[in-house]
Formats: sequence, structure tokens, C-alpha cells
Amino acid sequence: MQSTAIEQDRFMHGVRDSIPTLLGYISIGIAFGVVGISSNLSLLEVSLLSILVYAGAAQFIFCGLYLVGTPTSIIIITTFIVNLRHLLMSLAIAPSFTNQSLLRNIGFGTLLTDETFGVAVTKRAKTNFLGPRWMDGQNITAYLAWILSSIIGALAGKWIPDPQVWGLDFALIAMFVALLILSLQSIQKSKLAHYLLLIGYMVVIIYFLLYFVPNHIAVLLATITVATIGVVTEKK
Repeated sequence: MQSTAIEQDRFMHGVRDSIPTLLGYISIGIAFGVVGISSNLSLLEVSLLSILVYAGAAQFIFCGLYLVGTPTSIIIITTFIVNLRHLLMSLAIAPSFTNQSLLRNIGFGTLLTDETFGVAVTKRAKTNFLGPRWMDGQNITAYLAWILSSIIGALAGKWIPDPQVWGLDFALIAMFVALLILSLQSIQKSKLAHYLLLIGYMVVIIYFLLYFVPNHIAVLLATITVATIGVVTEKK
């Protein structure tokens, strides 16, 4: 009985830790719903994208490709490449769940997003521990918030014919900037210069790669390169 109470408490801690990011989920989810409807998707299709794909950037890209009549195979390949970053994020937190079953680890990875990953790595940096029930708490809360806000956005989208007028097409970028600022604030001052330098590397490498490869490939290659540099150069 006491063990169950502890597990529930850990779950609720995960829910509470996810709350600061919920405003981002809600605003971006509503923006996606509006963009989806303006891209000639139905309410059901918008809902299924959020339930089955559950990847903000990929869903926005899907809308753009769908609107111009891009072949299904190209949409699938593009979405796959854009979401490859989730593999990197999953690998980063996987060591915290080596004592969990394969099915449980698949569940953690499936519901992992840029935001939940950011919260998770910040939590691990502070406590050196990530609990499975805590991870469930923040993952499930974020997932439900995304689905609900997408549906609300789709319903509202019928009265917003041009999302760009409201700046909704910029909402995803704004959320990532906010997450970056919050992450930097939680970093120890002794390591801040190191992380700022890595951000500088990221900008330079992406700018260079954009001359040779498509945007999504440039982001993926730059992420792998800078992550490697960060691991090699970080001082314990």
C-alpha cells in the first residue's frame, strides 16, 4: 500500500514538473490545429496526426507538404528524417532506464518530445536520477495536452482563414527559443560558457551545411556533430 502511494507521488511529481511546458504545448497545439484546418485537413485528420505522429515540427511540415500536393512517399520520408532527432534524445536518456523492460523503454521513447526531453535532462542533472513513474507523469500529461489543444485549434481554425496573420506559423520557433533560455538558466555558471560556445558551433555548422544539403539534413548532421563535440569537450 505504501509502495503504491510512493509510486503515485512520483507520477504526480512528473505531472507537476511538466506544467511549465504545458503553455508551450497548448499554444503550439492550438496553432497546429488552426494550420491543419487551413491546409484542408479535417478535424479527424488533425486529431489522428496528433495522436499517431505526435511531433510538432513534423506535423507542421506535413501540412505544408500536403497543401502543395506532395507525394505520400516523400511526406513519409521527410517526416522520418525530421524525427530522427528523437533517436538521439532517446539514446541520451536510455541509460536511466536500463532496469526497465523493452516494452517500457519503447513507451518512454514513443512519448518523448523535445520538451519532455529538456525537462528530463534538467531533472537528471539536478538529481542524477530519472524514475519511470516520474517519466510517465510528464510524458502522459504532455501527450494529452497536445492532443486536446490540437483539437481545440482545429475547431477554432474554421474561423481563422489565414494563420500567418496571427503569427501562428512562428509559434513553434518561439517555444524552442523559450526552452533554450530556460535550459541555460538552469545550467551551472561554470558550464555556461561551454554551452554558449556549443550554440555558436551549432549556428556556424548549420549555416555551412545549408549550402550543401537540405534544411532537415543540415539540422540532423549539425546536431550529431555538436553533440559529439559537447561530449568530448565537457569538463566533469
